[in-house]
This record gives sequence, structure tokens and C-alpha cells, in this order.
Amino acid sequence: MLETFLNGTSLDLVSENVKKLKVLFPEIVTEDKINFEVLQAVLGEHLDHANERYRFTWQGKVQALRLSQTPSTGTLRPCQEESKEWDTTQNLYLEGDNLEVLKLLQKAYHNKVKAIYIDPPYNTGNDFVYPDDYRDNVENYLRLTGQKTEDGSKLSTNSEKAGRYHTNWLNMMYPRLRLARNLLTDDGLILISIDDHELDNLKKLCNEVFGENNFIDIFSWVKTETPANLSKKTKKAVEYILCYEKNKNDYKFKGLRKESKSSNGLLNQSNTVKRLVFPKHRVDTSLADGVYQAGQYGTSSYKISLLEDTEVKTGYFTKDVILEGNFKWGQDKLNKEVEAGTKISIKTIAFSPSYEKKEYEPEVPWNLINRSFNVKTNEEASKELERLFGFKVFDYPKPVSLVKYLLNFNVGQHDVVLDFFSGSATTAQAILQLNAEDGGNRRFIMVQLPEPCAPASPAVRAGYKNICEIGKERIRRAGAKMKAESAVAGLDAGFKVFKLASSNFKKWNPDLTDLQTSLEDMVANYVQGRTEMDVVYEIMLKYGIDLTSPVEEYEISGKRLYAISFGSLVICLDDDITLALIDSIIQLKDKLAPEKMRVVFKDNGFRNDAVKTNSKEILRQAKIEEFVTI
Repeated sequence: MLETFLNGTSLDLVSENVKKLKVLFPEIVTEDKINFEVLQAVLGEHLDHANERYRFTWQGKVQALRLSQTPSTGTLRPCQEESKEWDTTQNLYLEGDNLEVLKLLQKAYHNKVKAIYIDPPYNTGNDFVYPDDYRDNVENYLRLTGQKTEDGSKLSTNSEKAGRYHTNWLNMMYPRLRLARNLLTDDGLILISIDDHELDNLKKLCNEVFGENNFIDIFSWVKTETPANLSKKTKKAVEYILCYEKNKNDYKFKGLRKESKSSNGLLNQSNTVKRLVFPKHRVDTSLADGVYQAGQYGTSSYKISLLEDTEVKTGYFTKDVILEGNFKWGQDKLNKEVEAGTKISIKTIAFSPSYEKKEYEPEVPWNLINRSFNVKTNEEASKELERLFGFKVFDYPKPVSLVKYLLNFNVGQHDVVLDFFSGSATTAQAILQLNAEDGGNRRFIMVQLPEPCAPASPAVRAGYKNICEIGKERIRRAGAKMKAESAVAGLDAGFKVFKLASSNFKKWNPDLTDLQTSLEDMVANYVQGRTEMDVVYEIMLKYGIDLTSPVEEYEISGKRLYAISFGSLVICLDDDITLALIDSIIQLKDKLAPEKMRVVFKDNGFRNDAVKTNSKEILRQAKIEEFVTI
């Protein structure tokens, strides 16, 4: 049996990377430390010793890197009252600083997110800025959002007059992108909306984080039909979407299917002469019933030879139609189109074949995204949101159709999508719509800072204090509308809400200004006001278990047990644990029959040390995989 003492931090990314290095190069380890001189010798000619080299840097970059590597001591507290369909939904809405939330997701969602779409601040000078704190970002977040009374820095805009204009933006984006990359599947991709204020810097930043070789394209989205003359020289009508894959591969992106009502002839004078066999009963025609003899047909411009007699009955050919002419298609292409259901017609005695598709096959997306792809503009997106709420919510929201188009590149019906600058939750609505259209089970994870709404805004007058409240309400309303209109049964239009907070455990969240009191308070284990369910989800998070996993409660031997994922993890947070409870846990294991079981107890929850020791031995004999204390 593995015995573990669960600590209060998120995944330590530096330690994980060091472990990987030790596996790759065992000779570089000296007394469990990395010997960089040996590492340099092992890497040999692959090291760059030049003093002058191309690099992208700015003030604070090293600190930003360290910030991404520093584990979080925070947690995500469940908020069932603000959630929808809590017991069944697989979607998440996470309220808090996205840097800390991304750290907390590292264990449970590592390598599980198929696509990330984000619409971060564009750094226009009026953007909302959240100042990170390199010492304790959780405490900093709680102060800034009014959850702590201690006076701290204020939420503000990143004005050019403030200095370090680009630097502040880069220090905000760099650690978040590094953490986001870890969550992507090996064939996952990230899509980032941006305008020309930081396009150049974002491209360089992504080249460093995701690798220049994994760059796919910069898509241009026509955002408006009435471009503003902001530059005083040109009218701007486009924004950009940078696209990177985690590991570039040969899979082609899927495009949206476009309807086509046009009929296209198969003849073209510039093509070489080909012989095509149009299969009987598969080609329709407007020719009258009867036998048509072999011979020359067509016009002076397009000559066609019918090589064998054929016959028409009730609008279809009963014999193969064998033609020779200047065709666009070869026989293989014709066969594929017929099998795909493309309508093939021969309408006149000229034997000029044509084809008509209801839809084109999925195609590689063009990098200019406009109305031809059924993608709407900012103005239309704003009106759609206004119809949903009854008042104008935002001036420039992204249209759902744009996010749907982008996600269709690689997202399958059962994939996970992350947006950690969720805003008004456009991405969540896009996922719901995709599922409502094809019956898929795509899942979303939305992350958003509770940025306050402008004091005089229609949103505040309608009772919404911050953007998170708007985002959650949008998902509720859009989900209810889609459930009412969609033919898909069991559509998951719910979401679980969790909110960033300091740890529920006092020993993981000590008061460094009063250590004596902190040590005395640890006897009670939990922070005042926290519930057992708060603690259960913190353990799940720190243990790397999906936050949407089922949690069942049991009352056994006078104690409360929580069984997660049908018994793969069992948690008991009660005091005065006896061997009778241990026997009951073994009986629960037999009942639930999980493939593996781990058990978690409070370290000071056993009646005495002898009970704790005997409990470990009894559980080991019952083939419990892991014994965990907190």
C-alpha cells in the first residue's frame, strides 16, 4: 500500500519537469540535485554558447516565468446555489483569477483539453488589468475583489501614460499561456483573438510558449460592416485570431459546411478528354423515356461521345451511361461523389452531365472569416445578446457563430473546450449550440475574474454586479432556449460553479504574522465558515480528480463517508475513527467494486495512534491502493 500525506498545493511544475530530466539523463543527478555542468556536457553541440542571439525579452519576464512555476495554495469552493443541473452536468464555470485557477487545474485536466479559445484584453489603454502578486497571488486576489478587508492594490486600466505599457500586458499573458499549454491534448490547439495593439508581441510570445514550428495561421475576422476610422487614415474592419497546435500534425482542420444551390457542369474545354461511366439507377435525367443510341452529341463548343446505347425509364438511366469528353472529374472522383450522395444529372440530349450538392465536403478553413462562412459581426452579436437579456449588455461581444466556426476546426463531439477569459460566456453558448445541433457531448470550462460592471451601465441597473453574474445568466438563458427548441434528448445545458478561495485547511493557509495562533488553530483543521463539501472538492482538486466526477454520501457506523467516482476515492473527515469504520469501508469497496480504491482521512481523526496503525494494515490486506492523510 502507498501511504501519502496530501499537501495543500497544486501541481509543482518545476518538480515534475526535474523528474522528467532525471529519467532522460540519469547521469546528471548528483545527490538528488541537477548537475548543470554534466547536463551541458551531455547536450554537447546542441547548446548555444553565442553571446549575441535572437531573443524576445522584457522587464519582469523572469519573474513572470517563476510565477507560472509557483504552485497555488488556493482552492475552488463549490457554489451549488449558483449552478444549474449540479448533479448531472459535465460543464464548469470557475470564478476567480485565471492564473491561480489554471494552476489548480494542472493535475485534474493535464493533457485533457482539445481546444482553448480566449479573447484576452487587447491592451487598448482602457482594458481591465489585474496586477499579479509574486508573493501570494491568492491573498492578492481576495483583497482586490473585496473578499479581504485589508487595503490592497486596485483594479485599474493599463494606460499608456502609466509606463511599461506593453510590459504589463506581456507579464500578464506569459504565465497564463505557459500553464494553458499543459492542459492541451497532444493534438490540441489554442485560438487567441487579438487586434493590432499587441498582435506582434502575441505572435512572438506564442512562438516561445508553443514553438514557432507549431504556428498554424493568423485568421482575419471581418468584425463589422461599418468600420471605424480610428487611425484617421484607414477604416479598420478586421481583428485577428492566432492559431497554434500543441504538436503540429498532418490532420486537416474541419471547416463549416456551406450550402450551395448552384449546378455545376462537368465539361470544360481546357480539360483533357476522359472516359466516364455514369452508373445506372444513380443518375437522374429530364430526358424522355426511351433508348438512346451511341454516337456524337453535344454542341460545337462541347462535343461528347456516347460510347454505348443506354435507356431511360421514369427519370433514371437503366443502363450505364458511358461518355467521352473534356470532363473536370476522373472516374475515381465521380465514384466518390456518387457514393457521397451528390446529385448527378444528365438533363438534355446533349448529354452534358452536371452535379449539385446540398453541402460541400468539410474543407480547410480560409484565413479570411466573413459572412460567406455564416459568421456574424460585432453588431449582430451585440443584438443577439440584447435579445437574450432585454438590454444592451456589451458593445463588442464576439459572435457565437465565430467561436463555433473556430471550434469546428478540431473539436469532436466528446471533447473538452477551455476559455479562461470567458467574458460574457460566448464560448459556453457556442458549445451548447454545437451539441444541440448534432447531439454531441462537448464539455466547456469557463474561467472569469469577477470584474465589476461599470457603475452606470444597463447591466448594473438590471442587477448584475460583475461580468461573472452576466456570464452565468447567459448560459442559463441560452441553455433553456436551446433545450426548448432542440430535438436532442438529454442536452447538457447545466454548469457547476466553483469560486477561487484560500485553502479550507488552516495548516495549508497559515497566518504568517501570528504563527502561534495559527499553530493552535490547526487542531480544528478547517477555516471558519467552510463546509465538509468544500474540503471534499479541495481534496479532489489537489488529488487531480475531475470536478464533475460524481460524489455520493454515505452514513456508516455513525460517520459520514464521501465516495467519489463510484468508490475510486473515499473520504472520511470525521473525528474518533475506529476499526469498525475501517471494516465498513471494506464492505463499501465490495459493494461499489471500483477498479482501484484510495482512502483519505484527517491525520488527527483517528481515536489513537494504535487505531491508525491497525487501520493501515487492515486496509492493505483488503487491497486498498493508497492510504492518504491530510
